[in-house]
Amino acid sequence: MKVVLIGVGQAGGKVTQSLAQFDYDMGFDAVRGALAVNTARADLQNLDIDTALIGQDRVKGHGVGGDNELGAQVMQENATEVLDELDGRITTEAEAIVVVAGLGGGTGSGGAPMLARELKRIYEKPVYVLGILPGRDEGGLYQANAGRSLKTAAREADSLLLVDNDAWRGNGDSVAAGFERVNDAISRRVGLLFASGEAVEGVGESVVDSSEIINTLRGGGIASIGYASAEASEDAGENVNTITSVTRKALLTSMSLPNAVKADSALLVVAGDPERLSRKGVERARRWVEDQTGSMEVRGGDFPLGSDKIASLIVLSGVERSERVNEFMERATEAANSQGGTTDPDEFTNDQLDGLF
Repeated sequence: MKVVLIGVGQAGGKVTQSLAQFDYDMGFDAVRGALAVNTARADLQNLDIDTALIGQDRVKGHGVGGDNELGAQVMQENATEVLDELDGRITTEAEAIVVVAGLGGGTGSGGAPMLARELKRIYEKPVYVLGILPGRDEGGLYQANAGRSLKTAAREADSLLLVDNDAWRGNGDSVAAGFERVNDAISRRVGLLFASGEAVEGVGESVVDSSEIINTLRGGGIASIGYASAEASEDAGENVNTITSVTRKALLTSMSLPNAVKADSALLVVAGDPERLSRKGVERARRWVEDQTGSMEVRGGDFPLGSDKIASLIVLSGVERSERVNEFMERATEAANSQGGTTDPDEFTNDQLDGLF
């Protein structure tokens, strides 16, 4: 699946660079362009991808100070400039546009949903937001910002692929180490998802293509992603249990939204050497995902990849009613109320978006 990435804000820029680097290192060629957009000049200086500084007349290159309403306003005022930067990057080759942002800060939290709105107005391709929730220890402002941004992005994007920062951080990680671990986890999982359907090594029996990713996410709302891998036997018949085992691990212990299992639709991608992949194993794993998610719309297939491991990648779409999302929105509501704002934890498509835009 060929995509153009646009990172908004500090976290969005870093994750976008990490995704582009992973794609380049793996030789997938799924990322057809990458741009980082920010209101803070300092946050762009250490990035190797193309960058665009916006809002200089408003904030003089110093950022929006965690004010996501201002972040949305600056993006709206500078949307033409950002679209001009994208001119020539979003070609007919690109099958989707992905806006990447941390949802707790200012520029990314406010700017990403606004940019998604502008992109959908211009382009007919799917526009997805890859949004990262703040951890529990990141403060009330970040929780409140993320609650408002989440609701807005879920409405404006064709799908909001959500990552809970606490899901992949290790116990005892420092803040820097925790962010690095999360960035690496995002790059591997989302990078493999983008690469699905791009021929890499050999020919599988039933290869996943871009249309299956798009159709899985077509229902909109919130999506999550999980991944697990294990050493593979050289005999495909001996890997039936390996495939089901890594699929169970991906869904039950490694999703970007832990404990969010019930879904409207799902996609299972089993990656590995085509000589080692068992069609029986893939189908058995797909049926298991169908039982666990309660969805009758579970797509599944192979991702031929030169590797001595077998990996399962799972995408769940329509998980906004999950306990994990409800817990976060309750936390965001409490944080917003303590600051004199309001956030309704039960509404993701409500037009009353607390003044974000």
